[in-house]
Order: sequence, then structure tokens, then C-alpha cells
Amino acid sequence: MMDVPTANQSQTPCQPWAGQNGWSPASPPGPPCNPLPSFQHLSLGSPSDQRPCYDHLQPSNRGCHSDTNDAHHSTLYAHNASQGVQRIVPDASVAPAASQGRNIPPCSLPLINQGTQPCTPLQMPFYSPYSPYQPPHTHQGLLNGLQSPHQKHLPVSSPSFRQCVNQSPQCTAQPAFERANVESPVVSAHSPASHTSPVQQYTHCRGTISEFVPSAAAQDTSSTPQSPESRYGLDPELLPSAVKVIAEDKAEWEGKVFVSEPFSRLPPLATTSCIIEDRGNASPFAIRSTSYCVPCEGQTALLSRLPLGALVSPLAKQNAGENALPVCKEPECVMGCGWCGASMCPAMGWQDCGQRFYCPFCGKLSEVPWQHYQPTKGVEGVRVDNEKRPELSMGSYEILNSLKGEPAALLLAIDVSASALRGGHLEFAAQQILTLLTSLKREDGESSSDVRVGLMTYDSKIHLYDLSPALSRPHMLVITETEDLQLPVREGLLVSLQDCIDSIDSVLQLVPQFSSECDDSSGVPMELPVKAGLAVLQALGCPGKLLIFHTAPLIEMGHTNSPSGFFGSNKPKSVFQPSEQAVSLAKECVSQGCGVHLFVLSQQDVGGAWPGHIPYLTGGALHTYSHLQGELDRERFCTDLKTTVETYTGYKAELRIFVSKDLRVSGCYGLFIPGPNPGHVTMATLDCFTTLAVELAHTRALDETRGVAIQAVLSYSTQTGDRRTRVHTLTLRCSRQLQDAFRQYQAQTLLTFYCKKIYCAVLERPLQELREELQTEVTEALASYRKHCCSASVSAGQLVLPQYLRALPVYINSLRKSEVLLPGLRSSIHQRLQQRCQVLRMDTRGTSTHFYPLLLPLALSVDSSSSPNPEEALRCCAASLEPRGLYLVHAPLTLLLWVGAQVPACTLVELFNTSCFSSLPSGETKLPVLENPLSISVRSLINSLNAEASCARKLWVVKQGDACEEALQRHLVEDKSPNGGASYADFLYHLHVNSVRLLQ
Repeated sequence: MMDVPTANQSQTPCQPWAGQNGWSPASPPGPPCNPLPSFQHLSLGSPSDQRPCYDHLQPSNRGCHSDTNDAHHSTLYAHNASQGVQRIVPDASVAPAASQGRNIPPCSLPLINQGTQPCTPLQMPFYSPYSPYQPPHTHQGLLNGLQSPHQKHLPVSSPSFRQCVNQSPQCTAQPAFERANVESPVVSAHSPASHTSPVQQYTHCRGTISEFVPSAAAQDTSSTPQSPESRYGLDPELLPSAVKVIAEDKAEWEGKVFVSEPFSRLPPLATTSCIIEDRGNASPFAIRSTSYCVPCEGQTALLSRLPLGALVSPLAKQNAGENALPVCKEPECVMGCGWCGASMCPAMGWQDCGQRFYCPFCGKLSEVPWQHYQPTKGVEGVRVDNEKRPELSMGSYEILNSLKGEPAALLLAIDVSASALRGGHLEFAAQQILTLLTSLKREDGESSSDVRVGLMTYDSKIHLYDLSPALSRPHMLVITETEDLQLPVREGLLVSLQDCIDSIDSVLQLVPQFSSECDDSSGVPMELPVKAGLAVLQALGCPGKLLIFHTAPLIEMGHTNSPSGFFGSNKPKSVFQPSEQAVSLAKECVSQGCGVHLFVLSQQDVGGAWPGHIPYLTGGALHTYSHLQGELDRERFCTDLKTTVETYTGYKAELRIFVSKDLRVSGCYGLFIPGPNPGHVTMATLDCFTTLAVELAHTRALDETRGVAIQAVLSYSTQTGDRRTRVHTLTLRCSRQLQDAFRQYQAQTLLTFYCKKIYCAVLERPLQELREELQTEVTEALASYRKHCCSASVSAGQLVLPQYLRALPVYINSLRKSEVLLPGLRSSIHQRLQQRCQVLRMDTRGTSTHFYPLLLPLALSVDSSSSPNPEEALRCCAASLEPRGLYLVHAPLTLLLWVGAQVPACTLVELFNTSCFSSLPSGETKLPVLENPLSISVRSLINSLNAEASCARKLWVVKQGDACEEALQRHLVEDKSPNGGASYADFLYHLHVNSVRLLQ
């Protein structure tokens, strides 16, 4: 079993092989057979001229068959007379086997054996799912295979390609192969040609070469030992690297211009900063398809086993150097389709000299109004005013609607209960709120702001404030009946900031001096301030942001003494499911356009009432602090507050997805309340980071000549009340060849799509079932690619991956063993709920960095030739960390600085102002401001990385060997995780073995 269940995870009864080992079944049960007849080594390769190969991925093994009752752990054994090495080769044959009376565990490393002996099949022990990494009743010395006084462990270095033929019971030694570092657009693949001389077969493809030449001498047994993460003798350094994929893409596109036009090629990765030039296709940062070549037939799409869909970030920001999004007024804009409601875009086809246009989304013709008529020109039938109108020539544009709604309001709700007054942090919070309000800027950049602001305080009652400028001082209005809120007045509850800043100042100065009249030991219902703020916005008919600053213990309204909570129902529920009351209140907020942002100022155990459901379902967020006592918490609070108020936000948003008439929207995944139509999503608020995943399905065969069009139309209100419609259109190619579709997938896009789909599915389905389903889909996709897109010369020992999916296995493994899907011993329910919501709203760049963080080596001294460079990232594994090094781990939610135990004292002095490693503080900290090049360079790098993050982060200093090093281990995603998740090498091995078995 690859993923080890922890105490937080329920155990399931023993099932057949796949269930016992945490991997989904790869093939239906059948008669015992050997599905890998030529599986003499595990290597990565590609026979196609368009895909890279990795022939160097293999365990040191050679082959004679060994049958076992557990197909998963079957192996092949052979002895090499000249090298004296016993090799293990994965096999799936099943038969009883006898050996020397001892059980040999699977995944044993190569062993040195004296002399040549017949290959004897060996019985493999049965592995319990509760102890997957070692046999339950074997000696410790057997962990790496059968050992005798004449045998010793052989460290695995760059795997040698030794092969033998299994026709005879005695295996003949084969010459070893060692890797040569050669760069060429040719990749080698090997298969045995005879007993004594292997034949090198070369397959041409695009990429780097892994060429192997015969070794003149025996392999050196004193090579550097491999990481213990590899159970099957695989060298982790030779596995496909996500870091290398990202670096190659940056080398090709960083700082360059990508022309986005209809039927264009694959765009740069989301982690690459480049300039997008819109020539009829939307920017990939706004709408990114899972595949840029759609199969024409539905059966062909199902055959690929990969999802068909798109990632939509409607309010994505423009990159530096790009042109601003064009805006056209509604009366001047050419009307879209009158049948389906799709907006005008370059995908529309003009007919009858421009009098009509064909809509690809519904397949119908629409008349052009006479005031917008222009003739067409040329063979392609392009309108003469095509270049002058963004709706005709641009993939993305915005329409300024004629109707204008109410401006958005900013409503502040402050907890003044006994707990808040005792905490001593209200004075600081009130001061920061006032500082922010006085510094607010209008959208046009003027110093004074006309945003409407409201203020209320609460404990067990609601205190509203009349901030009318006509009053000499603000009036407090107390509402004691909180079940059915009725506002006594409406005037003065929301006032322009420039007219009420003095009144707000006077109230905020008095807030810390309040005396609470109620005992809040039983808690304050979390819905109380939300209902009060929503009532104010509904009474004045405007959208807005509701900022709640809470301290008292939180409980869910209606669940205090009611048995109808999580444990009071016979219906199976997930811990991720919000209560019905929370969903009902969130729906009211969505209809009003009220985004809730909750600042919990006293981090505490709130039992079963997690307060984040309503904020995240309304486009807001949850921020937690520890009484704002420390400097780090206060800085983070100021940053979060400023970001929340100043972030460009859309209110009362409606997102409609249109697809070609032969496709349909089958699902939509993200942080919103789902409705009956997956192609129509309503949201209270959204910002530039909000990203949704849209899944598509075929209704009939597509027309290869027309291609596929996907359009996302977002209708929303701005801060000033303007109603705008933002249109993104993406046009893709179609093909009847499955191979074309595989070549147009990107690993980061698939990771983001799978993440959003599975994190939404945790509300209804068991976690183990979701992990197994994800494993199955990827396994079947690799099997489909091997079967339908590879030449017959590919051996079963070659792991073949599409060119742009080389990093998919490491991404998928990181997703499978994330804290949300595989909780660890120290994972609290609240942490998992928070992480799920934070990751669900991330865009593609944030999601890929979350599941594969950047591991950046820092220079020990800064000079003209060495300085911290974020582009020089390392693989996320423990083998990348050296005791003499400093490393920065950058993820969207975490920032870690790992300090090796052998870092020079001069470096510690320059960076931490201390020369002793033992006295170095660990945990949450802030680097001292020192005037030396190293300190300035590292702090500058940290500030630049924090500027990219969507939320404020604390810096964690982790010392080598320290107790808090587990926080770092969770981010080393290529290694085995503390929560029991499999290492990347083991996961990739099983992916390959299962995909090959599917084809037998």
C-alpha cells in the first residue's frame, strides 16, 4: 500500500490487490499470466517523433520469472555471473514458488551474489495494508531483499541496462551500460538481441538524449547511495522532473511575446511570465483549455481517459507590458447571438456580405441590425471594420452597460463581547481600520474616496451607528431581537467616507472602552453579524464587502442544543459539508452581492463550528490570528486588511459558459454554490484570483473544419456601480487523431482541473474512493497513450509519457497525498477545511506551485557572480538539501527558510545576526534588517515572492534536525510524506506497471 492511513483516517477491510495497496485496480482479474514479457528494465522512452523519452528510468534488474500470489509484488530474478548482481524486474506472473525457505519482500534492491546459480522462483510475502513498507514477519535484514553471508547490499547508482533472456533456467551475464551525458535530439531505447551483446535501438524524438554505451568495466559498487525513497531501485534523480519542465518553458517564453490567435498552439505554462498578444484568442491566463486540440468524436475523447474542459479566471489581471483590456460601450457594440445569448466574438462567421452571422454556439443565423451593418471583404468574409472593433478582432474585451446600479459599500462589524474586550487587541485593530480608511483611493486615483461606509458593533446584540453628517455625533441603535432583524432606520447607516470619516474616528476610539453586559462563555452565533450586515445592504439595495472582526468563541446558529447537526442525522455526511443554515445564509449573500471577510482575532478551538463556509462561498476569505500580540501577527493583519479592501472586486457576478453546439457543459467546479445549470454560475463577489474549472462533453461529432469555440461571459458590477460584461473567447482545433489530443495537454492545467473537481467531490464521496479514482484515470490515460499513440517497437519496460505531461505523475501524486485527501496525525479538521477552500480558489499558477513548491538555494555570500535566483529551483526532495546550504521553500500558503547544520558562522551572522547555530531561533520569525549584501538580497527575494502570493504569509525558519522540520517534509513532495503518502518514485513505478497490465 502506497499511502499509509493514519489515525485520522478510517481503515477499510482487506480487498484484492488494488484496494489493499491504496491503488485503484488497473485491470480486471484474469488467469495468471506474465503481462510484461519483455520487461527487463523500467525506462522512460518514447518512440514517437514528437515525444521525449527517458530510457534511464529503470531498476537494476535482469530477468527470469518469479511467480507469486500477489501480482502487485511479483518480480523476476536473474543472476549475473560476471557482475555478481541479482536483479529484480517487475512482473505480473502468478504461480506458487519455492525458495530457500525464506520470504523475500518486494521492491528489493540489487544484491551481489558470488557465482552463477540457477534462477529459482521465490515466494513473495503478502503485504498488509496496515504496514505497506515492510513485511509483517520478516527479519530487518530482508527489507532490501534476500541476503546471505556471500551477499551484500549494492547501492543503486545510475541504473545499468543489463538484460538476459528467460528461456533457460540459467541466466547469462550481460554487458553493463552506463549513461553518457550527451545532448542530442535523439533518445535511445534498448532491448535484448542476444545473450551476450545487447543491441542499441534509437528512437528519434524531440527533447534531450539519454544515450547509453557499453561499459568497459564492472559497475563501481562504491557509488553514491540512492535516496531511500525508491523502493524499486529507481534513481529519483533520473525521473522526469517538474523543475526541468518549468525551466525549459521559461527559457523558451520568459519575457517574450506569445501571439494568441484562433487555433494557436499550446501557450506557455502558467508559471512562465510572458507577454500575451491578443489576436482573436483570449489570454491563457483568462481561459486555458485542458487540451488545445479537441477530439472530433466523443468515443475518441473517452478513449484518452483525460478530461476535456477549461479553466476560467474571468477577472485575471493583465501582465506587465500587455495592452489594457479594450472597453466598448453597449450601444456602440455589435450585438451577439439573439438565439442563445452568446456575445459577439471572432468565432462568429459572416454571411451574405455581412448581413447575417453564424453562431458556433447554437448553430443558427442572426440578422445584423442596420446601425451595425458593415460589408465584408476578401475570401474569408471579414468585415471591413474588423480591426476597429474589439468585439470582432479580440479574444477578450469588456462592454460597459448602459444601466448603472448602486455603488458597492464597505461595512465593518466589530466584536465587542467580553472576550474581545479582555483580549486587549481591539485598540490596535481599530487603529489599523482607521488608518486604512483614511488612505483609501478611488478608482480614478483621487485622494478622497466616495465609497460608502457603514459601522456596527455586536456581542449578543447588534449595535448600528447613524453616521449622518448632519448629526453632531454618531447615534447608536441597539437591536436586541436578533432572530428577526428589523432595522429601525435606514438613513445614515451607509455614508460616503469623505463625509463620515470623523464620525467613524470617534466611534473607533471608544470601542476599546466599551463594557460588555453579556456573558459570551457559551459563544456567539457566527451568523449573527452576517445577518445584520446583510440586512443593512438589503435595506439600501446595494452590494458590498462585509468585514467582520471577531474574537468570542463561535457557534453555529440553531446547533446549540439541537441533535440535527453532524452526528444527529442518519444520512452520511462529509466533514467538509457546510450546515444547511450556512448554505441558506450564503445564498442570500450571493443574491445581494455581499462578500463576507472574517478576521478571527483570537485563534482558538471552536469545536464543530468552522467559520469559513460563508466567507468562502461568498467570494470572501477567513483570516485567523493569535490575539494580535506578536509583531508578525500584526503585520499580517495589516497586509490582509489592506489587500481585502483594495483588491479589485466584481459584485453580483453571473458567469455564463457557451460552447460549440456539438459540446455541452457537464460540470463546473470551484468555490460557489452550484445551481441547476452548470453553465450558469452566480457569485456574490470575485477577484483576479478566482478560477473555476469547466468540464465539457460531446453531444455529437464535431466538424473538424470549424473547430471548437469556448466563451466565458461575466456580467458584474464594479465598486462605483457600473455594470460591465467581460467576454473571453477561445477557439481550438479539432482532430480525429487521438495522438493530436494527447500532444496538446499540459500537466499544470490537468493538475488544476483535477484538484478543483476532486476538492468539490469531497463533499459527497469518500476520500479513499477519490484517490483511487484519480489513480485509475491517470493509469488508464497512460495505457491509452501507449496503446494508440506509440509504435510497436516500444518494450514493456519503457514508461512512455506525452511531451507536455512529463510532470503529470509527480503533480498527481502530490494531489493524492495532500492533507485534504490524506490527513496526517497532526492535521486538524479546521486546517484541512481552510486549505481546501484556499486551494479551490487558486489559479493555475498558484495551484501548481502549491502542489510542487519552489525549492530555491540561497547563496552563502553575495557577490557579482552568485545571488539568490528564483529560476534556479531544485527538486522537492530531501536529497536536494545539503547541510552547508540555505534553502527557501516558496508555496502560495507557506514560506520556509531551511538552515543546514553546517552553514558557515559568517553566513549566520550576516543573515540572522548570530554566529551560533544552536541559538538560532526556529519557527515563525522575521529576518533582522542588517545592512549587508546577503541580508539585503535575501530580504528582497522574500519580498518579491510575497508580492506574488494572494495572502500574507509568515516566514518559518526551520533548522536541520529541529522538531519543526516536519513542516518542511510536507513540502518535499517527491519524498514519502509524513502523512503516509507515497514517494514520487514509487508512485511512478506503480503507474507504469498498472498501465502495462491494462494492455495484456
